[in-house]
Amino acid sequence: MNRKVKVILLVTIIPITVILVLLGIFLYTFFVSMESLPKGEFLVEESSPDGKFTLKAYVTNGGATTSYAVRGELVFNEKNGKTKNIYWNYREEDAEISWVDNDTVIINNHTLNVPKEKYDFRSH
Repeated sequence: MNRKVKVILLVTIIPITVILVLLGIFLYTFFVSMESLPKGEFLVEESSPDGKFTLKAYVTNGGATTSYAVRGELVFNEKNGKTKNIYWNYREEDAEISWVDNDTVIINNHTLNVPKEKYDFRSH
């Protein structure tokens, strides 16, 4: 392959690759990641029996064209209040939370082993 062809390939392949990577990051951040969910209005919270975790539930209103959704935020009480979204379900307005044991929580009939598991209606 001569030098001219190599330069043309590099000039086209590198920008296309950069654009595809940036597009992938954008799509993941705004359409897949649970960390970019809307905050919502506080509904209820329940702490685990040992006090290690607190699960806070929020209801979000997407506007006139979408239904309500419930977001569950796990608070790590022993780690200075660090939080992680572990629950996201569409067409819900209320949250019923109950702890089975120190690491198992049921939110709206979905059982999760915290902090590892999460429920996201978009992937079920």
